[in-house]
Amino acid sequence: MAREILILRRLDHPNVVKLHGLVTSRMSCSLYLVFDYMVHDLAGLASSPGIKFTEPQVKCYMHQLLSGLEHCHNRHVLHRDIKGSDLLIDDGGVLKIADFGLASTFDPNNKQPMTSRVVTLWYGPPELLLGATDYGVGVDLWSVGCILAELFAGKPIMTGRTEVEQLHMIFKLCGSSSEEYWKKSKLPHVTIFKPQQSYKRCIKETFKDFPQSSLPLIDSLLAIDPSDRQTATAALRSEFFTTKPYACDPSSLPKYPPSKEMDAKLRDEEAQRATGKTKADGVRKPRTRDRSVRAIPAPEANAELQANIDRRRLITHANAKKESEKFPPLHQDGGPGYPLGSSHHIHPSFDPSDVPYSSMRTPLA
Repeated sequence: MAREILILRRLDHPNVVKLHGLVTSRMSCSLYLVFDYMVHDLAGLASSPGIKFTEPQVKCYMHQLLSGLEHCHNRHVLHRDIKGSDLLIDDGGVLKIADFGLASTFDPNNKQPMTSRVVTLWYGPPELLLGATDYGVGVDLWSVGCILAELFAGKPIMTGRTEVEQLHMIFKLCGSSSEEYWKKSKLPHVTIFKPQQSYKRCIKETFKDFPQSSLPLIDSLLAIDPSDRQTATAALRSEFFTTKPYACDPSSLPKYPPSKEMDAKLRDEEAQRATGKTKADGVRKPRTRDRSVRAIPAPEANAELQANIDRRRLITHANAKKESEKFPPLHQDGGPGYPLGSSHHIHPSFDPSDVPYSSMRTPLA
């Protein structure tokens, strides 16, 4: 949390969430971070029934996302967990990048190894899935490419249930890269995860119904080799943003009812319960034989690769946990609150290094 606070103090941009202060609790010794209240997140809006973003609206959200990321990267901050639920939106249509719990600073002139156990599975670049510890802004740009394609597709584009399945989906969509890349990358898990067959890159064919100006940008952001991905600055200057229809102004975006990822989950659960009750009232319960016929096939991935990753998990996941702070209910034990810049804050010279903590990559439900 100390590192998250220090990183947030580095950043000051309209499209990055602002840390206003800290509040302590006398009873539980908890520390609370104070931010603006945001009524939406991009994942909740994108999955809401009846909401279909137009091209100018997609450009508006993506321009704000890339502007915020450009600010972070210019100040040597990697977010390392860009996904729709971390992109908060207020009533005025302004998007802010939030949740810097996995963020880290970096020095391009003095690179230090960093953990690969970051970024949610569906938005994780292949180099992290292959164990890279030397990486840069490309990890955030890959996630941006996934989100851009998701907004036009209306759903996440690669939804693997395991690291093996996710890599398989990446290679099928983005190609399996050249032998030269595998040799120069020297990624730790290449021998385990390298595809057994060669896949042809088919992004433009897969997304042929998207606006034509978006395809070169998506193609660049979803490059297997991170050195081929555009920077946030280059992406903002791409054809996607400089051709008509242009991005609309945030203030012109529709006023939606409050919607966040959690709201979407609850809505889906209620719909499933309602559907289940209806089926129970009027549909014969399937026999065991019927269920076996309708069984879902196993993921299209090599069995030996799955066995290898399962063995690795027994070793590495014993200590690999991403824990979210669960604050207790508010009681009458609130301690004093400190605005940023007060003398009670951690000294700015204290800058914890990238601790090699780990996290379970969990896809959104």
